[in-house]
Amino acid sequence: MSAVNTAEQLTAELDIQAIRQQFPALAQLHNDKPVCFFDGPGGSQVNQSALDAMISYLGRYNANLGGHYFSSQVTTELMAQARASAQTFYNAASTDEIVFGANATSLAFSFSRMIANTWQPGDEIIVTALDHYSNVSPWVLAAEEKGVKVHLIKVTEPECNLDLVHLASCLNEKTRLVAFTYASNTTGTVVDVEGVVDIVKQHSSALTYIDAVHFAPHGLLDVQRLDCDLLVTSAYKYFGPHLGVLYAKQSVLKMLKPYKVEPAPDNIPFCFETGTQNFEAMAGFVKTIDYLAGLAGPYSDKRSGLEASFALVVEYEQQLARYFLNALQKLDGVELYGLSSAEQRTPTFAIRFAEHSPEVVVKALAKQNICAWNGHFYAKGLVEQLGLADKGGVIRIGCMHYNEIDELETLFSILAKFQSR
Repeated sequence: MSAVNTAEQLTAELDIQAIRQQFPALAQLHNDKPVCFFDGPGGSQVNQSALDAMISYLGRYNANLGGHYFSSQVTTELMAQARASAQTFYNAASTDEIVFGANATSLAFSFSRMIANTWQPGDEIIVTALDHYSNVSPWVLAAEEKGVKVHLIKVTEPECNLDLVHLASCLNEKTRLVAFTYASNTTGTVVDVEGVVDIVKQHSSALTYIDAVHFAPHGLLDVQRLDCDLLVTSAYKYFGPHLGVLYAKQSVLKMLKPYKVEPAPDNIPFCFETGTQNFEAMAGFVKTIDYLAGLAGPYSDKRSGLEASFALVVEYEQQLARYFLNALQKLDGVELYGLSSAEQRTPTFAIRFAEHSPEVVVKALAKQNICAWNGHFYAKGLVEQLGLADKGGVIRIGCMHYNEIDELETLFSILAKFQSR
């Protein structure tokens, strides 16, 4: 399919201008110039409905759980709504399978400690070189404490995907956990998650822990279809506030002993949520899921809305990806790491120029209010395997569904200055 060339073609299904109006950050000027946010993989902008909900909660109902007075009851109901929204977002079987935390990294450290208590010396676990290290370090540290062997799965090149042959070769009856990503936060490559879960189940009885933080804004999640044991996201990556949202099968939660304050509730899932939770973030989270479910118009139920909305998001973001990849091919002296097609990827791209360091390019973009990143993005295993750890990593350009073709045109007008002459 040829690259899309006009904004009118790109916005045939999603009303991008209406969408952009729901994000106040997109309309701002910095130094009297517009801004372009291509830093979504590091944290998306927040929709207005989420902002309003957080202000309303903090300004009128700020209270803790369990009281007999009105604001405490509002808080209790809010938490129930947030859990129901997360259940719908993940398509979990029960709200009791949802655990909230500060962020995905904190939840990974917390659950790695609890899950590691079920391991014995001589057991084995598997992590991958494709992952953000928030889904590597917690498990490696826990394994070191328990005398458990760690396998690091390699990345295939040039597509930067998981090496499934290597994965299968490392699985055995001693494997207790396999932690892997749904999509690379650096190259945008989407992993065959269902295939990975199937391979794990064929060769072991290990738990599967999926980091879906990068994938969540770009595709529909369905934990029942995946049949994974645990899956985590951070809401600030999909247009909401800072809030970690973990799914775990009830059978997994029942086998774990939570680290909690003694008088705190023993019932699942509350026993896994330490301290006072971020209720204002939950208020924003509820509205964020409503926002996502409404992108395709009104539907009779929220899950159907999410299915329709993400179908449009995927289609639109693939068109953005085609435009990006087509424009990139016209530049000399630039290398793309990861898939060169728009399919099986998110619209996140890792590139390097032959004659300029990633930092130099990103600083030049920043001067023109184009927000992008350079470095390793905590994907330590990936940049090491690619031989880029001591070379400044890569430039990461990440599109979201609120980005538009005009922004990509502006981006490439500047990138063209760095191509080889």
